[in-house]
Amino acid sequence: MSDPAPNDVALKPWLARQAYSLLLRLGMPAYLWRVWARGREEPAYRADWPWRLGWYGCAYRKAVVRLEGHPVLWLHAVSLGEARAAAPLVQALRAQRPGMRLLLTHTTATGREAGRGLLQDGDVQTWLPYDTPGAVRRFLRLHRPRVGVLMETEVWPNLQHEARRAGVPMVLANARLSEKSLRQGLRVGALMRPAAQAMSLCLAQTPDDAARLVRMGAPRVRVAGNVKFDMTPAATMLTQGQAWRVASARPLVLAASTREGEEPGLLAAWRGAWTSLPADEHRPRLWIVPRHPQRFDEVANLVREAGFSLSRRSVWPQGTPDAAAQLADVWLGDSMGEMPAYYAAARVALLGGSFAPLGGQNLIEAAACGCPVVMGPSTFNFAEAAALSEQAGAALRVADWAEGVTQALRVCEPTVQGPMSSCALTFAQTHRGAAQAMAEAIWATAGADD
Repeated sequence: MSDPAPNDVALKPWLARQAYSLLLRLGMPAYLWRVWARGREEPAYRADWPWRLGWYGCAYRKAVVRLEGHPVLWLHAVSLGEARAAAPLVQALRAQRPGMRLLLTHTTATGREAGRGLLQDGDVQTWLPYDTPGAVRRFLRLHRPRVGVLMETEVWPNLQHEARRAGVPMVLANARLSEKSLRQGLRVGALMRPAAQAMSLCLAQTPDDAARLVRMGAPRVRVAGNVKFDMTPAATMLTQGQAWRVASARPLVLAASTREGEEPGLLAAWRGAWTSLPADEHRPRLWIVPRHPQRFDEVANLVREAGFSLSRRSVWPQGTPDAAAQLADVWLGDSMGEMPAYYAAARVALLGGSFAPLGGQNLIEAAACGCPVVMGPSTFNFAEAAALSEQAGAALRVADWAEGVTQALRVCEPTVQGPMSSCALTFAQTHRGAAQAMAEAIWATAGADD
């Protein structure tokens, strides 16, 4: 079904979307090559790659048959963080509509792996199609979802347009929009404003996010809170972390979800502060957990080049630090899905992504594990959560790595760490409840059962 020519009023947005679609088609070989190249380090990227273009084989089509006769909720969780944040929302959605089937899509391999834990019998998991009109139409025609839910920041022009034409209401859940992203979106307003206008509902994290979404053109916006406060760390993860804390003997300072370019500054600051401490059993140990798994080897080399001895989590027998690990200056958290355990093990966490102009990472998970946070100057991705955690006494803000390491070592002291840990747990508990409210709003948008 072709896209009809617009009237004069809609001509500019139509032309913008046609140009956007043409550029995507021209760039498709580069996109496919990028996915295939990424698969060298993460083989999951090469799995089922035709699905990214909306081409589905017979085996997949047979699996999709099990969606029929049930309300199908399509949820897109682009990567690891969104997939993990979606867990309490999916649980609330199932509680309100037990007969639902979940259609779960992702863009990254880490998101797909994390998303498997959200599936039940009868659910379907696939890649989000490339945002060309044909790929999106094939995806919607095959799966026929009752409602689509995008997590946090995912808005795609052709996806929004084709969903509206297909009669699929779209909800942006746990929505956030920074001032920087708003400015970027308004620069291409002829393309992005219609995509925002096609949203049936936006469930914003904060009043500021809601105001920016309205400025972007979203017609219905509600403040619903942050569903990440409803994430409950698994008891097994907390137990594992406590075991690591005991096994280390030395206090653990966690550098959580570090990003490219941050580790050299961290290691330089750590050497400057750490070497002035007495070399005894109370001397803290640094534990670095990079955000992206393809960087594990790179970070290991940076640690060694900085002159520190290193032990990697992946080589510990039965997951327990061995004698070599006990002697290492730095531990590398080169595993997936264990972030709650890392937080539970640490006395304090330095927040990755906040010491470079990247907007920071989710600090709510650290609070839920009772881990105080030291964050850098860049936290625009979680601006309200960062400010609230600081007000609650669960976090400290610093200017750079040097000040961050100094403050982290201070927080390691029991007289400081204990009260901050209690404040972190209280902070995490105080803001719960967003998942329930979002689930109710999503099902109301989807409409009544057939």
